[in-house]
Amino acid sequence: MTTLRVAAGQAVAVSGDLVANVRTAARLTALAGSQEVRLLVLPEAFLTGYDIDAFAGALPSSEDLDGPWLDPLRAEAVAGGVTVVVGTALQRGELRTLAQIVVRADGTATAPYDKQHLDGLEKQFFTAGDHGASITVDGVELGLSICYDGCFPEHAAAAARDGAVGYLSSSAYFPGGAHRRDLYYPARALENGMYVVFSGLTGPCGDISFIGGSAVYDPEGRRVAGLVEEEGLAIADLDTDVVAETRATHTMFSDHRADLGPRTRV
Repeated sequence: MTTLRVAAGQAVAVSGDLVANVRTAARLTALAGSQEVRLLVLPEAFLTGYDIDAFAGALPSSEDLDGPWLDPLRAEAVAGGVTVVVGTALQRGELRTLAQIVVRADGTATAPYDKQHLDGLEKQFFTAGDHGASITVDGVELGLSICYDGCFPEHAAAAARDGAVGYLSSSAYFPGGAHRRDLYYPARALENGMYVVFSGLTGPCGDISFIGGSAVYDPEGRRVAGLVEEEGLAIADLDTDVVAETRATHTMFSDHRADLGPRTRV
């Protein structure tokens, strides 16, 4: 059996204020470390803010992930032994993407994943990612995703088929989206027999507001920890034995057919 204590964190992000948002991420990381969390997931575009003005402005660069701008977050990750997955708008050469930065417990930082499914206003600013990605924390493989990615069943399924037992979603849902939010992510958990860690941006950011709802779902889609719109952490223990037992008992994952053959119309 392998267990991994995870947390879905949420807080308000300030549009375009990288310094303030890194400090908030660092504060949540310190809180996670104090509760023996090994993996913290933070929302979509959290470091830049999710806002048109932030997206159109100067962005952190993928070539500067070892720079001092990330040092407050890096320091708390090292101090608490926490791996942090956090969303940001990112400059990748001539392209802009919505990315997840992974800050490891040894202080190293990478940006292995860019959002593959862009939604709404995002299409005006960003280029979609061209590959999936997973990370391993304490021997546990976890797929990466950003918000709208989780609305497509094949995205989580691809991670699960490659060996992931958890699916990490950095997200930002607008008012009116709670019904869909609360269906998509437990469904991804249930159909793949995997944990889902969903981190939602909350409160105002520039001219836009967000509704939080951070949660951890078990492999049968049950919400085992969650928040509403308050700042904080939703903490749960991911258990690889539970994943194995769920997939053995409810065999939808292994019974998946890649090809359903031709369709007959009568």
